Amino acid sequence: MARTLVAVRGLHRFLLTEGLARDDPARELAGPRGERPLPKALTLAEVERLLAAPVGDEPGALRDRAMLELLYACGLRISELVGLDVDDVDTHQRVVRARGKGGRERFVPLGRVAAEAVDGWRVRGRPGLCPHGAALMLNQRGGRLTRQGAWKVLTRYAERAGLAGRVSPHTLRHSFATHLLEGGADVRVVQELLGHASVRTTQVYTRVTDTRLRAVYDLAHPRSGSGDDTVGVAGDDITADDDDAPPRQGWR
Repeated sequence: MARTLVAVRGLHRFLLTEGLARDDPARELAGPRGERPLPKALTLAEVERLLAAPVGDEPGALRDRAMLELLYACGLRISELVGLDVDDVDTHQRVVRARGKGGRERFVPLGRVAAEAVDGWRVRGRPGLCPHGAALMLNQRGGRLTRQGAWKVLTRYAERAGLAGRVSPHTLRHSFATHLLEGGADVRVVQELLGHASVRTTQVYTRVTDTRLRAVYDLAHPRSGSGDDTVGVAGDDITADDDDAPPRQGWR
């Protein structure tokens, strides 16, 4: 359709240029909108490998562990993560105040594992770099970590976890939303947690979970018409038993 539209527009421009037409009726024709690609989420096992990649108790490892845990536990954008101040994360009440697009604030629950990682960074790592500054995430010089710096950290640990080329700045955010919906969370709740202005933006994740459900059905049901009468595929993470609990319970 898009190529046909280009040809029609070209024809009418030619006719107008040559004086064979008085106006161009194709000028206002809008092209077809391309289908929005589905967000790419990691499996729970892949998320676990990524979050376990920072090893050690030196300041860099403590910061990176806290950074990755916050991204997945709260579904933060990279810009929201690096914009956090120390006072924005309450590890006692286990809540994070995030500032999203347009300066909109939202409060997101913080899981126990992520809270412990943030406390480890604030108590044992951060004071040696900048004990009195406002920024939560710091670079090696004690300044606020930049988006580019956070992206480099994420890329390094993705490679270490065997996920090179699979992780983008939004991957943990996508995984956060997808895993919540797969766990039964209401799409309106996920909308609030992600800070989306419209639920239509959040509904793209329901297409991801629908795709997964279709794949499970085709593989598991003997009369699905998929051409494979095998019930389930051992070792395939999309056919994992629903009774298998995630490696870490509850919110991160």
